[in-house]
Amino acid sequence: MQSSFWRRILVSFAVFFLAGSIWIGHPSSALAYDNPDLLPNFQTPVVDLAKSLTDIQEEKLVSDLKQFETDTGWKLRVLTQYDRTPGRAVINYWGLDDKSILLVADSRGGNILSFSVGDAVYELLPRTFWIELQTRFGNLYFVREQGEDQAILQALNSVKGCLLKGGCTVVPGLPREQWILTLITSVIGGIICGFAAQPRNDKQIFAWQWALIFSPLWGILFIAFGIGPVVTRTSDWLPLVRNISGFFIGALVAYLSPVFSRPSSRAEL
Repeated sequence: MQSSFWRRILVSFAVFFLAGSIWIGHPSSALAYDNPDLLPNFQTPVVDLAKSLTDIQEEKLVSDLKQFETDTGWKLRVLTQYDRTPGRAVINYWGLDDKSILLVADSRGGNILSFSVGDAVYELLPRTFWIELQTRFGNLYFVREQGEDQAILQALNSVKGCLLKGGCTVVPGLPREQWILTLITSVIGGIICGFAAQPRNDKQIFAWQWALIFSPLWGILFIAFGIGPVVTRTSDWLPLVRNISGFFIGALVAYLSPVFSRPSSRAEL
């Protein structure tokens, strides 16, 4: 009876905690209100309420987006906001449809970028693409170093480039932070492979059976997390060579570690 009571308490606490987390992590949507008074009385693909762009940047961006829509049929729109938002009024203002992409920049959150994407766009750019795009260009570190304007412009350039290529599964380009992470996983994969390949007796030089047994672990680290993100995001060969070198160096150091830890003959005497 007492066990059932505490179980109910724990379940209730978990439900309230989950509901609170969802409420905190998902505040009112940027398009939850309808305030058309904030929108201009003329048609433009860029509504910069937060003044994130300079006049020259906005003018050039308007021209580029209009030309891109004329050439490809894809409708890219940009809305920047801070303390006030036109909300759902932008749907009618721009006539957003299945071939529309709306970028909303709002610096009030932890990530300034969010996207509203038409159904036809997902055929070329999957949901994981938009998550990576938001994470790469909208995070506070990128905005702090490059500025809100570059977060908006570079994100749009990635989208336009992928649409012109006929689609992308990942965001093109390999940031230094992401490459360092792939290098670390490559080295760790090499270390695991090297330790697994250490000989178990004097007659054995290379324990290929153990290396094969542990291949799912070091293979995932090296191939899936070390090589995969590099070859899918850039054609530059230098990061690839560095990751492969890191793997073999890690494997060699781990494989030869017993030699370095073995006491010298003088110490034995």
